[in-house]
Amino acid sequence: MSGTRWLDEDEQRIWRAYLRTSQLLQEALERQLQRDSGMPHAYYMILVVLSESPGRTMTMTELSAMLQYSVSRLSHAVSRLEEKGWVRRVKRPEDRRTTVAELTDEGFAALAEAAPGHVEEVRQVLFDPLTPGQVRQFGEILDTILSAFECRRAEEAERFRALDVTAQ
Repeated sequence: MSGTRWLDEDEQRIWRAYLRTSQLLQEALERQLQRDSGMPHAYYMILVVLSESPGRTMTMTELSAMLQYSVSRLSHAVSRLEEKGWVRRVKRPEDRRTTVAELTDEGFAALAEAAPGHVEEVRQVLFDPLTPGQVRQFGEILDTILSAFECRRAEEAERFRALDVTAQ
């Protein structure tokens, strides 16, 4: 393809460094949570999102979208969290088709116990190696990339709606 915008040498180096860093960060967080709290990072993230939601509840659909988990992956994880007594699924009284995940008091306690070790690991592997100025730059860079993703997602949703309308 003649129109391909290949990465130059610096971009290729940065891309590979990003991939390796991302992989090492995820592995470090996974190891720490498993070692100290006996839970995978995915479960921790479910507990965090629920803990920050009004009433510590969220529909399974919203939770899936927020975490970017497939419905089946989320359902499997929530089943395991239910077995531990950390999350429960309930139907909405006003709409029995909607399933809501609810963080239990036991789940909140497990999260509160796991959080200090997790935060310390994040601090050690991500923030401590950087200067305060680098942390600010890193935040600005991530904000820019996330904003671009949100624009792409909105454009894709609009194209999908347009295709759906023309198909009718």
